[in-house]
Amino acid sequence: MRTLQLPLTVETVRTLHAGESVLLRGSLYTARDAAHKRLATLLAAGEPLPINLNGETIYYAGPAPSKPGWVIGPAGPTTSSRMDAYTPALLAAGLRCMIGKGARSPEVIAAMRAHCAIYLGVTGGAAALISQHINACSVVAYPELGTEAIQRLDVHDLPAVVLIDCTGEDQYALGRVRYQRM
Repeated sequence: MRTLQLPLTVETVRTLHAGESVLLRGSLYTARDAAHKRLATLLAAGEPLPINLNGETIYYAGPAPSKPGWVIGPAGPTTSSRMDAYTPALLAAGLRCMIGKGARSPEVIAAMRAHCAIYLGVTGGAAALISQHINACSVVAYPELGTEAIQRLDVHDLPAVVLIDCTGEDQYALGRVRYQRM
């Protein structure tokens, strides 16, 4: 299993393949539906974003409030297709990696190929375990959105799987083919 330092470079992304397991270290951002809509609206208006997306990773999560003594509450992934309408614009703005669960649209996969980006998956239903890999978190934009605010997370050895690589190889499609052969 490879350890990847965030933010990711184009060179690193080009070496990753669908189905590969990785560990993530460094900083990434959380953002869900409401934040994505705001980011896309700013891009469409030619306005600056509250975060620089160049080379960055967005984790589709809205972490729960933390318990006393915890850095963060449970931080599980949300269904990624909910962000598909906004994703091509964010990829064009420099987003390099997305983390979530579930399949992506053909338009998102095409934009990933065009902008050399990857999509990683983390296990749904393991929110409390995922939070153990988060060392720090802070709200960086849209605090009025509560748990859906954009947060910066510092992660250490966060386990993930490459679901779609920058060539468009899709682990979900590969899995269906393997299943049909059985």
